[in-house]
Amino acid sequence: MSGPVHVVAAKGRGAHRSIAAAVRAARPGDRVLVTPGEYRESLTVDRPVVLVSELGPDSVVLSPGADAAPALTVTARNCVVRGLTVRGSGASPPAVRVVGAAALALHDCAVSGGAVEVRGGEPAEQDAPPPDGDPTEPALLLERCVVADITGTAVHLSGGARARVEDTRIESVDGTAILLTGGARFAAERLRMRGVTGHGMRAGGRSALAIADCRIRDVGAGGLLVEDQATLVATDTRITASGAVGVHLTGAAAADLAECRVVGPVASGLAVRGEARLTATGCAVTDAGANGVLALGSAVAELTECKIAGTAFSAVHVAGEAAVRLLECRIADSAEHGLHVIGTARAELAECTVTGAAMSGLHAAEDAVFTAYGCRVVDARTGVHAESSEETELGHSTVLRAGQVGVQVAEGGAARLAHVRVAEAGAAGIVVAAGAAAHVEGGSVERSAGSGIVVWTGAEPHVSGTLVEASTKNGVYIAEGGGGTFTSCEIAASGFPALHVARDAAPNFRRCRIRDCAEDLSADEGARPVFDGCSSHDVKRSTIPDAGPGAGPPTGPPPGVPTERTPSTPPSTLALAGAGDLAEEPPEETLEDLLDELNSLVGLAEVKRSVGALVKLMQTVRRREDAGLPAPPLSRHLVFAGNPGTGKTTVARLYGRLLKALGLLRRGHLIEVDRSTLVGEYVGHTGPRTAAAFNLALGGVLFIDEAYSLAPFHAGNDFGAEAVATLVKLMEDNRDDVVVIAAGYPAEMGRFIASNPGLESRFTRTLRFVDYDAEELVSIVEFHAREHRYELTAEARTRLTAFFDAMPRGEGFGNGRSARQAFQEMTERQAERVAEMDGALPEDLIALEAEDIPR
Repeated sequence: MSGPVHVVAAKGRGAHRSIAAAVRAARPGDRVLVTPGEYRESLTVDRPVVLVSELGPDSVVLSPGADAAPALTVTARNCVVRGLTVRGSGASPPAVRVVGAAALALHDCAVSGGAVEVRGGEPAEQDAPPPDGDPTEPALLLERCVVADITGTAVHLSGGARARVEDTRIESVDGTAILLTGGARFAAERLRMRGVTGHGMRAGGRSALAIADCRIRDVGAGGLLVEDQATLVATDTRITASGAVGVHLTGAAAADLAECRVVGPVASGLAVRGEARLTATGCAVTDAGANGVLALGSAVAELTECKIAGTAFSAVHVAGEAAVRLLECRIADSAEHGLHVIGTARAELAECTVTGAAMSGLHAAEDAVFTAYGCRVVDARTGVHAESSEETELGHSTVLRAGQVGVQVAEGGAARLAHVRVAEAGAAGIVVAAGAAAHVEGGSVERSAGSGIVVWTGAEPHVSGTLVEASTKNGVYIAEGGGGTFTSCEIAASGFPALHVARDAAPNFRRCRIRDCAEDLSADEGARPVFDGCSSHDVKRSTIPDAGPGAGPPTGPPPGVPTERTPSTPPSTLALAGAGDLAEEPPEETLEDLLDELNSLVGLAEVKRSVGALVKLMQTVRRREDAGLPAPPLSRHLVFAGNPGTGKTTVARLYGRLLKALGLLRRGHLIEVDRSTLVGEYVGHTGPRTAAAFNLALGGVLFIDEAYSLAPFHAGNDFGAEAVATLVKLMEDNRDDVVVIAAGYPAEMGRFIASNPGLESRFTRTLRFVDYDAEELVSIVEFHAREHRYELTAEARTRLTAFFDAMPRGEGFGNGRSARQAFQEMTERQAERVAEMDGALPEDLIALEAEDIPR
């Protein structure tokens, strides 16, 4: 706006003694310049003018007159106020009111003592363009403003009102900070909110919230409450220390969260009830006073690449008829279960990790069910607990270091395990209780502190192709009256007899192989085991019928090798990277975004250049193929030579996604293996194991870590050469459908490539991953610090650079791992330092000082 200037001066220096008089004299587009002072008048702006404080913020105060009206009422469009302080007279009336089709922009203003209220028409009225101005213009704009010291609601939008807030603070509110009703629309960027006794933001009716880069702290109720049919879109928003739920959806509300953080809520971090729907990507919930994620009623939630840690109740609790889908999520340090599914609820997990659950890592009860593929459950008291009569499904997953039982199928429960590794359980590896139904296909049970597989009275599991190894007690224990069928299994190196069959138990063992133990069978009087084509090897005392040398090795598939699923077990709909035809196609990604992601990695300049050159080369190859021209000879297989912690796995995963974006791979997923995955322990075992791992990688990338271990210096009868030969043939047979990346120490990889002529012709390009220098290691620490809301002081950064400069670069140096370890030690030292401070401030909790640098 531009036009004549009307000066307001309470003491006579201007043409007008009141702001209202200047507004009445102004024409549309005029400016009203207000000199310093306090103006007690209930001002109504009924024409598009600009009110400006002569000397900027805090110099002009507008407060209501004696008529108990708002200090500022706006009834016209295109009104602007700059640098004024507007004070209300209490909870009612509001300090600022915008009504009808009016529009007000507040810049560098302060509002206190009363609400900002925008009353719009009903949404249907707002659909028609207004008589003048932009129909998308917000009814209220707050830019670089402060709204504080309010009783009731600080900002209230009703009807079809629209508001936008940028770079604004809302604080000290005895009530709700932002309230939306009807069909209101509210957008905010860089909003900072704290000291609110009620909700931070509450949206009801058919209203909509869209917020980005906002911080909500110390609210007495929930951070964000979305009700009825309201919607929420939140990006890079942090909710800290809310007095109830961090983000709460009820009714038929819907929310889409990206890169948001909920820290320390008194109740749950994310709660979804009724028919609400939640989508969260790259979000984190930490230190929740209840659940990390709570889904009830018939709500639906989908979380991708999210982290849930330090919850006082179960990290993810799903009840009623709710459904939750977790993709590539991390769950850690739950005081109860990692995932708890009850009622008739459903949960799907893919490529998730659950660590440190005080009860069960994954738990299904009543008639609920979960399916989990490509997951890891580590350091839970019970790894997986299936109590539900509906069949729990666990595939291509690992259950590691359960404090008690690795997988417990409780009485009346049902579970199907396909190619699951259960290792280092504190008691039995797998327990099938009385009346439970269990199917175990492939996989392994390793180093259990009790028996490997325990079958209780009345249970009859079906176990096939499974390796049970190094159990402290029996490999398989069949309790009194138990049974089941064990086909093509291998039981090895058990501390007690490999098989124990109690009285009246009648299991069937078909083509099983027992080895490396003192005794293959102990059977109580009245036991009725049946053996068909079983064999014992290197067993001191063998009592299994026909288990001598003539029995021969088992004829079924080697233990741990995936077998084809039967029609009775349909593939899950989960997107499992590396599960072949069991998985959906991964989401489409653009080449530009992936190259940006590559270039955002710390260091690796030469690797980035090489990958960029490969991308250009393959783009040309793709164009030639699309034009019907023959493609030039090109090997996509790579050698990654570098020390540990230099980002080899990260780049390998990106390389697969880049090839997918180029249309040169179907899926672009990554399957990571090492020698223990590929090499068997007896003749005939290695080939199928290698082929099984290779087949999982079809359409994507097979990443072989420490590949040189397949070609040891003194091979002897080592089966590594068989694995290499199998790989070479499979690479030739599937040359257009897989990429193989061999990784390891630079000095060792040349020997690996030279170990087989087929490798030399297929691995023609080596990418060298150099060690990170001190500055790059500091950048890695700073990345982790940002992720966990810490900041390095300038002196700390200088000291940390010197620390990394002086760090020995010997065998124990871990590059990125060393940086992560340094960051962890710094946070621990900072915690000890802050704990000794009296009255530590919030900035003390964030700052990493020079004294926190590791010694």
